[in-house]
Amino acid sequence: MKVSKIIGERFRENPSDSNTISYSLLIRGGYIKQMSSGIFSNYYPLVRITQRIETILRKYMDKLDGQEVKLPVVMPADLWKKSERYYSIGEELVRFKDRNNTDMVLGMTHEEAAVHLVKDFGKNPNVYPFMIYQIQTKFRDEARPRAGLIRVKEFCMKDAYSFHLTEENLNEYYYKCLDVYNQIFDEVGLSDVICVESDSGMMGGKVSHEFMYLTDIGEDTIAICSECDYKSNVETAPCNYVKNISSEKQEKLVKISTPNLRSIDDLHNVLGCSERKICKAVVYSRTSSNKYIIIFIRGDMTVNETKLRNLLKEDIVPANLDYSNGLTAGFIGPVGLDTDKFEIYYDKSLEYEQNLVCGANSIDEHYIGFNINRDVNEVNFIDVAKINEDCLCPKCNKNSIELKNGIEVGNIFQLGNKYTEKMDMTTTIGQKSFNPIMGCYGIGVGRLVASICEEHHDEHGPIWPLSISPWDLQLCCLRSDINEVKEFADNLYSELQSYDYDILYDDREIRAGQMFSDADLLGMKIRIIVSPKTVEQNSVEILIREENTKLIVNRNNILETLKELTNE
Repeated sequence: MKVSKIIGERFRENPSDSNTISYSLLIRGGYIKQMSSGIFSNYYPLVRITQRIETILRKYMDKLDGQEVKLPVVMPADLWKKSERYYSIGEELVRFKDRNNTDMVLGMTHEEAAVHLVKDFGKNPNVYPFMIYQIQTKFRDEARPRAGLIRVKEFCMKDAYSFHLTEENLNEYYYKCLDVYNQIFDEVGLSDVICVESDSGMMGGKVSHEFMYLTDIGEDTIAICSECDYKSNVETAPCNYVKNISSEKQEKLVKISTPNLRSIDDLHNVLGCSERKICKAVVYSRTSSNKYIIIFIRGDMTVNETKLRNLLKEDIVPANLDYSNGLTAGFIGPVGLDTDKFEIYYDKSLEYEQNLVCGANSIDEHYIGFNINRDVNEVNFIDVAKINEDCLCPKCNKNSIELKNGIEVGNIFQLGNKYTEKMDMTTTIGQKSFNPIMGCYGIGVGRLVASICEEHHDEHGPIWPLSISPWDLQLCCLRSDINEVKEFADNLYSELQSYDYDILYDDREIRAGQMFSDADLLGMKIRIIVSPKTVEQNSVEILIREENTKLIVNRNNILETLKELTNE
């Protein structure tokens, strides 16, 4: 392929809306073009990268005896109504009607479609276990697309679904997939990926893991213990606290005037109390009713809404307070609240604290000297806080938790029989009929590309690992207007192609600076440079981008050198 034929332009300037390195380089390098928020067209270089990634994915899925299928992007809503996800998933699921007024959905995931495909096949117990997979476009109406390909609306995903007769068999297969996922990330060149425990969310099931690429730009936060092997998404990590049993004398409960002191910062700045010494209220509403849920939690902690949803077994939303119910925003406290009118919970972070500041349930008033075990009757403490670095490790119980950001590049779930039961998929052994159990395994292809770019780049452009590089190497002909130089480069191009090297050839009559700038953005690790000087010496210059190493190689030794550089 010649550079002059590639559709798309390369730019020196960063896009104005760029907030990550990968987004900037993919735009500047002519890989993607934004059509609208969270929706991108892919140019040829990115198509080639994703094709190579897909080849790797197929190789490893086939090793697991997976069978590739293709499930529809558009599905009848009845399929999703059977699983009940049509009602439980919010606006991110796109719903519409066809010309016959039939309810339809755009697939954001394909559990329902997978069960529909194999339902009849799975009646025979002798076919288990089996796995199907696809590499398919999906659509999720993401509320806040960001960072180029990292968070989008339309995306390509490899998703796989396994079917089993027993929990033991699913568990064995699940951890085989976990090991294979680690191999996939190694092969595509993504080194800093860790596997963490996670919440199953809308997918269902009891066991799930995420594969997180650790990076400062990641939206997810990971709790990692420096003393043991504990790793978890903060959304699922339990909070264990140092039992800070204070020897300080209990103070009297006193109501004080606090005009306009509505926030934690206000109380801290005016009263001089630490955030830890404040009992704050966070108010939610159930989606099924108008009843308020009040969470009391330490002022320096954050409510983990995933934990709260799992506890309530229902979706919740931040409440829009109705003052007629007696709640005064900024001044809500535990003392005197009507337990019949509100659902009230106390986080474990408050269990060993005393002499706290809390709201007095009246405008411009707070209590000081609040002691929860004295001033509130029958307190049951629950864990609804988001873990932080002051918490103890849930596994080794040491004060050794570190929080790091990450991008989720893959996930796996043990789904149980959630979908097979609701969709009436059964098999029979002897006289016993039952629902098979499922595993689910996903990798986002576009997000994987962006993460690889985040890891493999320099100040000039991406440096694609050889395993997923759009071309094996790039050939640059300087001064193609000189016949001797052009002929040398053309002959080398043809020869290398005959040895099955996939080459990007730049024979444009442009300045060397522009050619090298474009080559940096196109990202090949190995660059062969033909110039009047090298032709005079019957040689070429080979640049190894990642190492910034230059070699002068005789014409007769080029193939041997390339084999060494590509580990052939």
